Amino acid sequence: MTGENFAATGQLLGTVVAVQANFYRVQLDREDGEIREMREMREQDPPHLPYPPDLFLLCTRRTRLKKIGQQVMVGDRVVVEPDWAGGRGAIAEVLPRQSELDRPAIANVNQILLVFAVADPPLEPYQLSRFLIKAESTGLDVLLCLNKSDLISSPEQQQVSDRLLGWGYQPIFISVKDGINTDQAAKYLSNKITVIAGPSGVGKSSLINTLIDSLELRVGEVSGKLARGRHTTRHIELFELPSGGLLADTPGFNQPDMDCIPEELIHYFPEARKRLAVASCRFSDCLHRDEPECAVRGDWERYEHYLEFLDAAIAHQTQLHQQADPESTMKLKSKSKGKGQSQYEPKLESKKYRRISRKTQLQDLQELYRDEE
Repeated sequence: MTGENFAATGQLLGTVVAVQANFYRVQLDREDGEIREMREMREQDPPHLPYPPDLFLLCTRRTRLKKIGQQVMVGDRVVVEPDWAGGRGAIAEVLPRQSELDRPAIANVNQILLVFAVADPPLEPYQLSRFLIKAESTGLDVLLCLNKSDLISSPEQQQVSDRLLGWGYQPIFISVKDGINTDQAAKYLSNKITVIAGPSGVGKSSLINTLIDSLELRVGEVSGKLARGRHTTRHIELFELPSGGLLADTPGFNQPDMDCIPEELIHYFPEARKRLAVASCRFSDCLHRDEPECAVRGDWERYEHYLEFLDAAIAHQTQLHQQADPESTMKLKSKSKGKGQSQYEPKLESKKYRRISRKTQLQDLQELYRDEE
């Protein structure tokens, strides 16, 4: 159903751009017939119309949606019943989602924009791979921007580019500070919902400020000790781009967890997918470590990264199985930090090894004295 059809029933179409508590900020579609009509009327006689000029309505969710357990996420396309007198609205329906992310919780995302710096802080291949694997696991298109390109020479830039091409990525070198190639990056975001992610201190907020002139996000200072920025984003919100797209920042997205299924991990490496496209492993459940006749195992650069991520993914799955199985004889001893693998140790049988409390000991002594008397 188009916006014109909804307008005939007094309903409007829009996109949820922010969620806070039980309220939803909805950006209404500009092409809606009723929107155009009311904007024209406002231009003729502005003081007498309560309709918000910026096309946003603060909405609640209809009780019917609560009863059926229908959640409303940032990015959802929704049908809104406006209350012009009160300047508010109510979400009456959530349209089917084209995609859905859990962390961050956003619907209908088209692509993920990863932002890293080539210097200050220096580009770290292991950390970059970790973010790329997390992005690839969503099944969405991945766009890689490398900021602060003004801090390296052209030969160094070419070297980084060639290396990442070997991984299967064509990076865009930008400099927010000097305005280099930021317009090129903006073209890839036109008319799409894009999630921007990356470590702190690489210029994400500065890039968003550049892409959206009217927005002034707080930019955190970079800690000299840790070479990391202080993350200043507080909640998920979609920001409108001049090109017509929407951009979402991702609060708390500092170090992605390796929570994917071990058997699926290899497919998140473009260079490995290329090998599997021309040959197949002998075993269908091959983990590409020491299995015979493996089509993936080899001398490609990120193979060592793959093995480390695989250990982390297996450890994560083992932990999940143990949490689901109270009969398990193993427990987590120490959680993995960085590149290491989590360690497990046998559980102690609680009754057999539990220390007797002092109160119980006193009670036993009292009973013993009574028996002796």
